[in-house]
Amino acid sequence: MDNIRVLKSSATEIEFEIEDESHGVCNALRHILMQDDDVEYAVYNIDHPLTGKPIMTIKTNGADPKAALKKAAEQLKSDSATFKQLIEDNL
Repeated sequence: MDNIRVLKSSATEIEFEIEDESHGVCNALRHILMQDDDVEYAVYNIDHPLTGKPIMTIKTNGADPKAALKKAAEQLKSDSATFKQLIEDNL
């Protein structure tokens, strides 16, 4: 993710826009976030399928939403590396 622009931020919620991404990364990130017990909800929306930029909102139950996002991004990176290695080992 090259460019993230924070639209709203509070102690328990963050809303941000992700430049040059689509459903793939956003949905994977949302899925990982929803496995975190500190996250009440993680949603994203893309207004237009061709020109829209994803806007993601993360709401926590008191935890730092930026920390939850960072943790989820690190998990996504690790999962991606593991998947890449599985492909390389089996092709």
